[in-house]
Amino acid sequence: MIRTDIRTGLGAFRQRLRRGFLDWSLRRSPRLKQLTLSQRRIYILPSRAGFVFLLLLLVMLLLAINYQNNLMFAATFLLGSVFVVAILHTYANLSGIRIQFARAHACFTGEQIAFDLVLSANGTRQYESIQLRLAEGAGCAVDLLEQRQVSISLYQPTHYRGPLRASPMLIETFYPLGLFRAWTWLQADLQALVYPRPVAGGALPDLTGSGSGEQALTRSTEHSGGEEFAGLEQYQPGMSLKRVAWKNYARGQGMYAKHFVELGDNQRWLSWQFWPELEREARLSRLTWWALQLHRRGEKYGLLLPGIEISPDRGEVHRVQVLEALACFGLDTDIGSTEQHP
Repeated sequence: MIRTDIRTGLGAFRQRLRRGFLDWSLRRSPRLKQLTLSQRRIYILPSRAGFVFLLLLLVMLLLAINYQNNLMFAATFLLGSVFVVAILHTYANLSGIRIQFARAHACFTGEQIAFDLVLSANGTRQYESIQLRLAEGAGCAVDLLEQRQVSISLYQPTHYRGPLRASPMLIETFYPLGLFRAWTWLQADLQALVYPRPVAGGALPDLTGSGSGEQALTRSTEHSGGEEFAGLEQYQPGMSLKRVAWKNYARGQGMYAKHFVELGDNQRWLSWQFWPELEREARLSRLTWWALQLHRRGEKYGLLLPGIEISPDRGEVHRVQVLEALACFGLDTDIGSTEQHP
């Protein structure tokens, strides 16, 4: 019981120590678009293997002193010099790397949001086994050898809709011997929107009306001269003979002309008043799903939310505008200030 309490206490102490160091490091690293790693930002300490190596050197030194063995003295000092030189090589494997935070990609709730970075090598120096990861995401390892510039994407899970900033990013290396860990924490000046998670369901009411504040969904207009057959009309001099209904004329039914109309584009409205039985997030998810469906069909559609009206339109720009409104609805945020890369 006592041993368990001690282990728990030590774990909590290490967690607080690690959290405190991270907060201090982030205060020294404001959000930037690009930066070059230097001694001001790089921290280095022995790794677990390095501490074991130090302990081994201490044991070897004690044995050499006890037995007055010159060969053991030589081996101890040789390994000690390797340990010191490893400090310089591990530090140099990060120093001088230039990092550009390129862009962030919008996504839907529950998906992984992607942040794009570009790593550039300093001069002719080579960098190996550089590990990068976001505090709330998976990582990757890259090398800067023959290829002097590398583009990578780091991913972060999403749980809520709305604007999302990139979490702190860790860059570290154990190269070349794994005896030291050189690392730094950075804050990327990247932000993107997380759209509501689309959830299928319901049906759009098949009503007709105008767009302002009504549950208006479908509107069609007719224009003569189109390609949709609408019936027959009395033939008038000057009409094209191509429009004459010759079959009717052959039956002795008189001289009639075919009348064609053009059906205008259907315009649908997605209204907040639909599906009142749903909670807010569920309603936004369903509106998102229907917006995506109408976009895939190529139909014109508009959005009606309390205090927000987006006129019917189609296309990628309109899709993004609708999704942005759904993502930020009810949140204290400015859509225009959010960097979007769908």
